[in-house]
Amino acid sequence: MYIIVGLGNPGKEYCGTRHNAGFSCIDHIADKYNISVDTSKHKGLIGKGIINGNKVILVKPMTYMNNSGECVREVMDYYKADIEDLIVIFDDISLAPGKLRLRPKGSAGGHNGIKSIISHMGSENFKRIKYGVGDKPKGWDLADWVLGRFPSEEFPVLREANDKVCEAVECIITEGIESGMNRFNG
Repeated sequence: MYIIVGLGNPGKEYCGTRHNAGFSCIDHIADKYNISVDTSKHKGLIGKGIINGNKVILVKPMTYMNNSGECVREVMDYYKADIEDLIVIFDDISLAPGKLRLRPKGSAGGHNGIKSIISHMGSENFKRIKYGVGDKPKGWDLADWVLGRFPSEEFPVLREANDKVCEAVECIITEGIESGMNRFNG
């Protein structure tokens, strides 16, 4: 069983922001595989389903970004899941909008949601799908940038990226992270 977590912030005011790229990807995966992510449990919204014959739990932490680890820890403990079966999808300002980068593990790289997960899990050894949201323009505050919305001209690139995230998740589950990295880290 795989636990697939998309990071973001709850509430309408955060919908469509760069920081909610993970939530957007979970919604896209849920739509594609007909999984309802509507059970309020473990400080998050949870949905159970099947992707290519594999059981998955889709998770949207409702703890706000900086406390994402609380939800992830509860979900991992409840399902007695191994950290190798955790996949986290989150926004990355070091990548161009819609660009993906898969990693088998690593540091938080300044991302507070990932810092929280590492802190609560006591390990950096979980798979990640980084979703490019573009770097903040000169003079912008980082929080203002990530809590801002994508311009409409980037929507086609983002829709394509959401499709690629679905493919990347499938690839990780069926072929492994190395195969996913070879295929999606162009």
